Amino acid sequence: MKVPLLDLKAQYRTIRDEVRAAVDEVLESQHFILGPQVAKLESKVATYCDVPAAVGCASGTDALYLALRALNVGRGDEVVTVPYTFFATAGAIANVGARPVFVDIEPDTFNMDPAKLDHVITPRTKAIIPVHLFGQCADMLRIEAIAATARIPVVEDAAQAIGATCHGKKAGAMGVIGCFSFFPSKNLGGFGDGGMVVSTDVALAEKMRILRVHGSQPKYFHALVGVNSRLDTLQAAVLLAKLSHLDKWSEGRRKVAAFYDRAFADTAQIVRPVTRPANTHIYNQYTIRVPDRDGLVKHLEAKGVGHALYYPLPLHLQKCFASLGYGEGDFPESERAARETISLPVYPELSPEARSYVAETVRSYFR
Repeated sequence: MKVPLLDLKAQYRTIRDEVRAAVDEVLESQHFILGPQVAKLESKVATYCDVPAAVGCASGTDALYLALRALNVGRGDEVVTVPYTFFATAGAIANVGARPVFVDIEPDTFNMDPAKLDHVITPRTKAIIPVHLFGQCADMLRIEAIAATARIPVVEDAAQAIGATCHGKKAGAMGVIGCFSFFPSKNLGGFGDGGMVVSTDVALAEKMRILRVHGSQPKYFHALVGVNSRLDTLQAAVLLAKLSHLDKWSEGRRKVAAFYDRAFADTAQIVRPVTRPANTHIYNQYTIRVPDRDGLVKHLEAKGVGHALYYPLPLHLQKCFASLGYGEGDFPESERAARETISLPVYPELSPEARSYVAETVRSYFR
């Protein structure tokens, strides 16, 4: 059996008519840049996240960049985040001219460890970016408490976590700004790149709205130097067609994850994902920790089981960040996660036969 890591064709078959009708509407209108579907999607996502404002942009990376620009983070400033995440988190910090300052992760959730946060905050710290990795929120109560004491804004990197909750609040709605990605592999994925920022602060949202169009308001008049980061109307139309299915798809992912949890329960070598009691996990990835991860990779490849390594080299050890002065051993939990984690197929269309094959293939390696 061949089981891909993700099968977007299977998802598309269930919504083909809705998506094609939505795309045709845009094609007939010929309104491709910031058309009415963009404003409608912004309104619906703001309502979904229970925040007053949302602003579409070109990617999840740009969402982080716009958030930092809106907070006036720049050269000489520091922004605290984790080294075990996709590059965009720290890349956005560097691209506004600030210095990424890393803090290690919790070994079970792979999210920022609040116990280590106090030690890295300095007078130069201008923002904290916790990452809701793999679809589970970081410990936002503790992170927000520390940030509030230090009077530092929190920007949520919720690229993998739209629909996840922490103490009943949606991802993106707990910091002053939340950042989403609509990359095709996300639970809510477009037909290309796309992103969105949400905010509890209407004035900040309006600033990001201006920054995404070269800093102009009105057109051709520029109080700010912005960028070109607009969400295409076609992408917004596709995302609108998908949004009503999001919670159902996330629940489908949770069911697959629960199946794996049961299947792996008696295999001591497999450390299953941990979900905090206060959280709702959306399983953008189902990520396990195993010994001899590289051996398991070869086994899965031979058996036709899709998988991915998120992320094989933590950011503090990336060549482009060598000037930050970090070295091997500085963030042991991030480094261990990079060596031991592997993600398995978890999409809702995964058939019972396919998920059984995945589970048995993984289990058989450790027998």
